[in-house]
Amino acid sequence: MKYRLVFLTDPLSQLHAYKDSTVAMMLEAQARGWEIHSTTLQGLFLENSQLFLTTQKIHLEDKAKDWFSLEEKETHPASFFHVIFMRKDPPFDTPYLHATYLLDHAVAAGTWVMNHPKALREYNEKMHTTWFPQCCVSSLVSQEASHLRKFIREEKDVILKPLDAMGGELIFRVKETEPNLSVILETITQRGTEYVMAQQYIPDIAKGDKRILMVNGEPIPYALARLPAPGETRGNLAAGGKPQAQPLSERDLWICKELGPSLREKGLFFVGLDVIGDYLTEINITSPTCIRELHKETGLNAASILLDAMALQLNHQRL
Repeated sequence: MKYRLVFLTDPLSQLHAYKDSTVAMMLEAQARGWEIHSTTLQGLFLENSQLFLTTQKIHLEDKAKDWFSLEEKETHPASFFHVIFMRKDPPFDTPYLHATYLLDHAVAAGTWVMNHPKALREYNEKMHTTWFPQCCVSSLVSQEASHLRKFIREEKDVILKPLDAMGGELIFRVKETEPNLSVILETITQRGTEYVMAQQYIPDIAKGDKRILMVNGEPIPYALARLPAPGETRGNLAAGGKPQAQPLSERDLWICKELGPSLREKGLFFVGLDVIGDYLTEINITSPTCIRELHKETGLNAASILLDAMALQLNHQRL
């Protein structure tokens, strides 16, 4: 069957095609002869309780520059599309939140939104891990400097990170002897007005921050370990980390098994788990990446696995 897909993204000119997972999905869909549309948050509008999308059909070439061309704008009700891929990058700000409310109307009209807008609203990518304590190291979420200081004294070596940052932004590694602790806490909590997460430091970060892609609650068979650059604590590729594919360990598979049923239940069809050593650290649901890097490292086409699973799900819904 020929499916009609729309990818809701940042402006296409801002995407780095050679490494962008959304572009990999588009290219795979195009190779299958499916109809691909592109839009942004500005393309969504609700009229008399019906969601419409102003989109453009997109044609792609697999190259770094001049990689797309667009047809004229057209407007369709959400029900025109089989799937809306919500691939807008964080931050999860007010316009993003409002877009999830609009996308609820697409779900009501029978269109599949990936990932489900309700889940995008309800599950912060860092806080979500706290529902799986069996998979995680000790953690604390607070605005209060005294709570954070106590946690740092107890754990000795701690990672601090804001709840709404991405790409390794504003991540601090602090020890109980840190001479600049006061200013770090003031900065990261914005003087006690923003929640932050503190996690026990995991020395295995030296072996990489593993990204495990999950499709409908099942793991892709390789993780992409992001190895920190020399002198760095963060493994994020945006912070200079070096990618290295690794087969999933028994512990990785156990973590995936622990999370899989919950992800399926919540409509989180495509998810990126971050695992350091034996421990889950984040659950990425807004715009998981690393498809391109995994393909380059292993030849594995995660975009194909995702679209196969999507097509199977759509076929089941038609039966």
